Amino acid sequence: MEGDSALHVAEEAARAGGRVIREGFSREVSVSFKGRGNVVTNVDVRAEKAILGVLRQQYPDLSVRSEESEVLDLGSRYTWVVDPLDGSRNFASGVPHCCAVVALAEGDDVVLGVTYDPFREELFAAEEGKGATLNGRPICVSSKQTLEECLMGCDLGYVDWKGKLALDMLHGLWPGMQGLRIMGSSSLSLAYAACGRLDLYFHHHLYPWDIAAGLILVREAGGLVVDKHGERADLSKESLVASSPHLVRKFLEATEGHSWRR
Repeated sequence: MEGDSALHVAEEAARAGGRVIREGFSREVSVSFKGRGNVVTNVDVRAEKAILGVLRQQYPDLSVRSEESEVLDLGSRYTWVVDPLDGSRNFASGVPHCCAVVALAEGDDVVLGVTYDPFREELFAAEEGKGATLNGRPICVSSKQTLEECLMGCDLGYVDWKGKLALDMLHGLWPGMQGLRIMGSSSLSLAYAACGRLDLYFHHHLYPWDIAAGLILVREAGGLVVDKHGERADLSKESLVASSPHLVRKFLEATEGHSWRR
């Protein structure tokens, strides 16, 4: 597996999906529901087709795990993990805050990842041991030292009672932070944590395609990603806390014993 070549293919695939997203925006969109608040559009499906077309052409022997399709298990060492349109609720509502995600995993560990925002034309990319970039320029996580200085991000997800626990926890933390952003795209929020736009991001229930690129983006930007119990996060974990190692530790200390953490 040639890392540089694979990263280039991932970038090409994410841009292909991004073009479909951008072209489909503000047009009539067909929306169906996978659950309360969990939508899929016809553009999700078209973007996935564009992304998988690039990946399958270049690496036909690799397995694929994508949000809108059945797992394609070819018994390969590596697996492409794809979210063709993260932020579908935003997209369907005419909010231009969403992205295409392409990552490559070895087991549950991500070795490279790309998050592409087609509206801002921002491509976040990272490869194991080679750092993280935004449009080719190196990025790093927040250098803040206290939670009181932080702009935090989270999303409520589709498990209502867990979302309520998160809100209860935030009520306990407030006003011990600068502000809170619920942005509707976990993948973009993790990319924002990687470049310091968000000082810390947390979530209680995510799928592998939601976090795949974000895991390596944050880590290669000098950050730490753990689950809500403080254990190292990977594709098998649903919850995560992402920031600098210092701020992750501060967040875990501040929320120790809260029901959200159990």
